[in-house]
Amino acid sequence: MKTIFVNETEAKRDWFVIDAQDKPVGRVAAKAAAMLRGKHKVSYAPHQEMGDYVVIINADKAIVTGAKTTDKMYRHHTGFIGGLRSISFAKLLERHPTQPVMLAIKGMLPRGPLGRKMLTNVKVYAGATHPHTAQNPKAVEV
Repeated sequence: MKTIFVNETEAKRDWFVIDAQDKPVGRVAAKAAAMLRGKHKVSYAPHQEMGDYVVIINADKAIVTGAKTTDKMYRHHTGFIGGLRSISFAKLLERHPTQPVMLAIKGMLPRGPLGRKMLTNVKVYAGATHPHTAQNPKAVEV
């Protein structure tokens, strides 16, 4: 048998919408990351970008379990000496409502150019409306 390779430009891409309201952030991110990678397709290849487009709505209403609202910390370094910055989940959700979902998805994708390209195919919105209705996205249950 020959291995079938699909050209990335000829790959069929679908649009999906995920409603994150009252759903755990990790479960929404895991479903979105698998769809971005294309793992649900027969033509999946780990070195190719064959995934679909994913629109996530109500990202500000996604939940975390336990005491993670106050205990979970997001850290980054500015690059300067003593430049470690931290922000809690609650404050990050207050400042940037889409960021916790986006960071969770980013952590589940491959590192490097392929993962960065896959991350451009996810659109995260804090409210219930999105500007991608013309693509007729299919609803996905998490």
